[in-house]
Order: sequence, then C-alpha cells, then structure tokens
Amino acid sequence: MRAMVLDKQGQALQLRELPVPEPGAGQVLLKVSACGICRTDLHVLDGDLTEPALPLVPGHQIVGTVEKTGDGVSGFSPGQRLGVPWLGGSCGHCWYCDHGRENLCDNARYTGYQINGGFAEYTVADASYCFPLPDSYDDLQAAPLLCAGLIGYRAYRLLESCQHIGLYGFGAAAHILIQVARHREQDIYAFTREGDSEAQAFALELGARWAGHSGETPPRELDGAILFAPAGELVPLALRAVRKGGRVVCAGIHMSDIPSFPYDILWGERAICSVANLTRRDGEEFLPLAAEIPVETTAHPYPLEQANQALDDLRHGRFNGAAVLLP
Repeated sequence: MRAMVLDKQGQALQLRELPVPEPGAGQVLLKVSACGICRTDLHVLDGDLTEPALPLVPGHQIVGTVEKTGDGVSGFSPGQRLGVPWLGGSCGHCWYCDHGRENLCDNARYTGYQINGGFAEYTVADASYCFPLPDSYDDLQAAPLLCAGLIGYRAYRLLESCQHIGLYGFGAAAHILIQVARHREQDIYAFTREGDSEAQAFALELGARWAGHSGETPPRELDGAILFAPAGELVPLALRAVRKGGRVVCAGIHMSDIPSFPYDILWGERAICSVANLTRRDGEEFLPLAAEIPVETTAHPYPLEQANQALDDLRHGRFNGAAVLLP
C-alpha cells in the first residue's frame, strides 16, 4: 500500500510503499477512503507533541471500509463503513476508564500518534474505538466529524447551557460547532486572526451573530468561550470577554504558554478549563446529532501524495473548513 510516513519530527512526510497491515485480536482492517487533516497533525509533525511512535503514518479522522476482522471482533463485518477518531485505545480498567472518562486514561493510545493512522490506503484500528457513520454523509464530508466534530462537541458540552458563546479560531471545529449551536438557537461570536476577512465572512455566512479579530471586544458580554486556536495569549482576552461566572474552555491538545494576567479578569467566579481528547460517548451522541441537524461540513479534497501541501495550507489558513486526504 501507499502511505505518507513521518520519519523524524520537523521533517516533511515521505511517500512510501508499506505492507498492508494485518488486524490483530480485537482489531479491524480498513480500506481508507478519506482521512481528515487536523491541527493536531501539525503538532505531531512539528514536535509540539513529543511522544510519537516513529516511523509513523499520521492521520486520525479516518473513514474506511472493513476489509477483515481480527479474532474477537463482533458487531462489524466486511463492507461496513466505519470512522476512526484520535483516541485509539485505553487500558480499560483504571479509574478513568471505569467511569466513562477513558479520554484521561494514563495508558491511552492515539491514532496517528502512537498508532499508525489514515494517511495511507489501509489501516488497522481497535474495533472498540470505531464508530458506524451516518449514511447521509459521503466519505469526504464525514471525515471532519471525527475530530473537528467530536472534540468541538466535547468542548461545547461544557457550555451547552450558555446563550452567548465566543469561538476563538474559526477553522474546522468551529465551522461544525456553530451549526450545532445555531440549531439550538444559541448566539455565536466568532474571533479570527487579525485581517482574516474571509474567515469572518465564512462565520457570518454560517450564522454568527458577530465576527471580528481576536483583539476586538464583542458587542456584548459572553456567557462562555471556546479556544480552538493554540495561542495562549488568547486566554486573557477571552477572560475579559466573558461575564462573571463565565467559563473559558481551551479545546486544543497543545497551546503556547499563557501569559500572566491580572487576577481581576479571573475574579467573579470565572473559570478556565481544558478539554482532553474524546470519549466513546461523545461519538455515540454527536454523530447521530450531526446527521439529524444536519451539519454540513466544508471539506477540501487532496490526493494522498499532496499531504504535505494540505498541511502547509492548513498552517497558513489558505482555506475555510477542513482539508481531507482521499487515498
């Protein structure tokens, strides 16, 4: 099979010919039809995330068809279409796993990081961490739901009782999440890089009440805010924008250092929290909800061998929505 391989962090991916993997016990072999590209992939490539299993096939928003099942797999059969997310496995017996919080398991393993992912024509995945996908989505549209959608939804659940929500960084996750919020008649205020008029127009087109750059003050106090951009300097700005009792949710897996800030912008029972990974419950709830709304993803296709170009386009904000590789 063809695969894009990371040999060393800080270097470009290399197109290679690799053996098609065999599914082990509890695993499925998938023929990959689409794999979304995520800012987390950039963090893996750049070395911001420091524990990759090299050499590595990245990619953790995988849409594929079951080719073969390993021993002990039930419920999935050849020909079935599945989605594979970032969380690829956990220990199954620690306190976190026992309480439905396997996203915090100390021995969790991640797709496209410690487990070879979907920048390839085939991949294997733990069947317990795969999701059936709604038939209403084609492969290209479904891929962004598996990380941008799932992580965004997990962050949103912390603010779902809020009416006025700020989204800092209007990329793949935000363009999905705004559709969930508008379906529930909540107001979204979109914050983008300074001068990014295209992203602001995109947010307004999707129903944002207001759009501006991250340093601007929104037209009203926010009940809460979600930071998708991995920029620590946005935390004090978001704290200034939320009302007393409001919450700022940091949704990225990596963020630059948060600068010091005066206590008075935290005082008043404001809170800062992070979102880590996702749980199987998130997938079980969000994917049917996305189909019901329905959420429409804006996805830009790239052939497998153009993975480096797609990653560079993501880094420099050259598209709205999400990038997806089509092996």
